[in-house]
Amino acid sequence: MSAPTVDTNEGGPVAAGKVWAGDVPGGALWALRDSWNEATRHLRAMPRSPELLMFATLQPIMFVVLFRYVFGGSIDIPGMSYTQYLMPGIFAQTVLFGSAFTGVGLAEDLQKGFIDRLRSLPISQSAVLIGRTVSDALRNLVTFTVMLLVAFALGFRFEGGVVNGLAATGLLLVFSYAFSWIQALIGLSVSSVEAANSAGFIWMFPLTFVSSAFVDPAQMTPWVRTLAEYNPFTLVTDAARALYNGQDPRGAVWQSLLWALGIIVVFATLTVRRFTSAASR
Repeated sequence: MSAPTVDTNEGGPVAAGKVWAGDVPGGALWALRDSWNEATRHLRAMPRSPELLMFATLQPIMFVVLFRYVFGGSIDIPGMSYTQYLMPGIFAQTVLFGSAFTGVGLAEDLQKGFIDRLRSLPISQSAVLIGRTVSDALRNLVTFTVMLLVAFALGFRFEGGVVNGLAATGLLLVFSYAFSWIQALIGLSVSSVEAANSAGFIWMFPLTFVSSAFVDPAQMTPWVRTLAEYNPFTLVTDAARALYNGQDPRGAVWQSLLWALGIIVVFATLTVRRFTSAASR
């Protein structure tokens, strides 16, 4: 069978003919190449939407400044300044919120019919999802870097050293990447971009606030404290906070990585299955 006719434009590749399953090359290297092509496509589109990146960066800066000066003088953390306690929680919340771009982006592609075009091309189907999640993770890294500079200006420091600080940052980004697969499943399951935006954020507020991000769970009422202690977001926040401040994270780092790996395995599997059956809206 002859190869399909393929055209390209600013939005990406557009297939002019149907591609049969037998035309799709296999292998891990091919899937990785397709994934990187998809990631770079999204990254190249970022300069064309500077306002999106600007507002995505301004929001965490506002969180850092407001929490630092609104709560900074009213909450006492024994043995640690509230700035050193607060900032890791703000960092964790921000990168988690940043994962919502994945769901919104996929919902938008699905609404515009672009997902159907990608599925007609001789590429790895999982590459569409991997490319989206990787590009959003890199965008999250840009946002995090700006927020970290603001935190340094407000007095935050890597008390545990640069190596531990980088390890804590990497842990937060890995955890955020895991949650982007949850957002991807949401984006492919809801009926509109607006619904993806709402559904992607509404569950993250109780997840991040009923945790150790902003207040020591020991100061919470008993039933809320129980929820906070078993919250995986508390686990990754405590691990990052310990690394940033030169404390012993005990088993929190490995437990956080296991949570992240489990979320990726489960939700990546569900999302790929959903992707193959999702229809344009």
